[in-house]
Amino acid sequence: MSRSVSLPAPTDKTHPSAANAGPLRATLLMAGSCLPVLGAVLIAPVLPKMQEHFDAVPGAKTLVPVVLTIPALALALLAPFAGVIVDRLGRVRLLVWATALYALLGTAPLWLDSLDAILVSRVLVGITEAAILTCCTTLIGDYYTGSVRDRYLALQTMCASVSATAFFVIGGAAGSAGWRAPFWIYAVGLLLAPAMAATLSKFRPENAAAAEGPTAEKKPFPVRRLAGICTLTVFGAMVFYTVPVEMSYLLDDLGVKSTGVIGLATALASAATVAGSIAFTKLAGNPVGRLPLVFALCAAGFVVIALASSPLVVIAGAVLNCLGTGILLPSLLTIAMSRLDYANRGRGTGLWTAAFFAGEFVCPLVLIALESATGSLAHAVGLLGLASALTAGGLLLGRRRPATRLSEGEAV
Repeated sequence: MSRSVSLPAPTDKTHPSAANAGPLRATLLMAGSCLPVLGAVLIAPVLPKMQEHFDAVPGAKTLVPVVLTIPALALALLAPFAGVIVDRLGRVRLLVWATALYALLGTAPLWLDSLDAILVSRVLVGITEAAILTCCTTLIGDYYTGSVRDRYLALQTMCASVSATAFFVIGGAAGSAGWRAPFWIYAVGLLLAPAMAATLSKFRPENAAAAEGPTAEKKPFPVRRLAGICTLTVFGAMVFYTVPVEMSYLLDDLGVKSTGVIGLATALASAATVAGSIAFTKLAGNPVGRLPLVFALCAAGFVVIALASSPLVVIAGAVLNCLGTGILLPSLLTIAMSRLDYANRGRGTGLWTAAFFAGEFVCPLVLIALESATGSLAHAVGLLGLASALTAGGLLLGRRRPATRLSEGEAV
């Protein structure tokens, strides 16, 4: 397995020392990409304790869960603006400052006593997350090309999946010392920021000089080429997040109350996502061509979950679905990155990031609406599986009609 996820050699030929710094540079970019994941899951285990602490605050029952989710909404809304800033001010400078601010704002609840103030700090954390994730993904696109870039984008997905499980466990362990304790972990940004400044600023992608030279041609931003993939990414993010968000509820509906069993099931699903990401690096051909099969695989997992009458079958369906989503996410990101050059890669990455986190944010809302309409969460997941199957069919038909192919940049 270690061979499958080993760091590929850098493509930066501008600097003689780039080969030596390649692993460190990649490690920092992967670590930065995990910071928004930390914000999404770290404090989930302590929400009941936080709820109890602010129980006397009007509306606390609604506001405390929002402390967990509001950074994702801020990230979704502001990532496109972060992309514009990335292209204008430079990737590394913004990344370093955003990582340092992430640490300061992330630890703010350690000394804030007002729930409203904590919510404001969490919104600001979401802004820094938008900048961090956009910068890290853009830099991956800058430093690497071709199959090497594809492997790093898949590695980014793998790191996010593994770190989500790890941060949930760490947050739960730290939470035993009180609901504020997990917020200390945000201070890791103070370690990463100077390391990023010292390492990433030493290397400049060789395509940057051509893009910024005096004779460089100013190309219009490829809105049409990104419209289709960003639209598809919103739905893809819903597919990606359904199992992690709803697994505990699905098992609870079947009578599983043990947190240990639920945790094991979630870990198995996470492992399947990692396996899918590894499989992505081994698959040959254009990612556009495999999208119908990937969505069909995700749909099959949802259908198994919807028809399951035992927890083991639910877990089997979740593993099948997550194997597909592990391939899906890097496929969507790779397609988007392939349509961007250096001059507009920040804006394009920002738009894709916004699309993905918008899908993450609406995922539970859509499933709640479907559950209300169908009477059960399993049926709601089944409808999402049907939608995934229809998406797969639509993409397959689109491949047979050159005028509407996704690979040509048309809207889906």
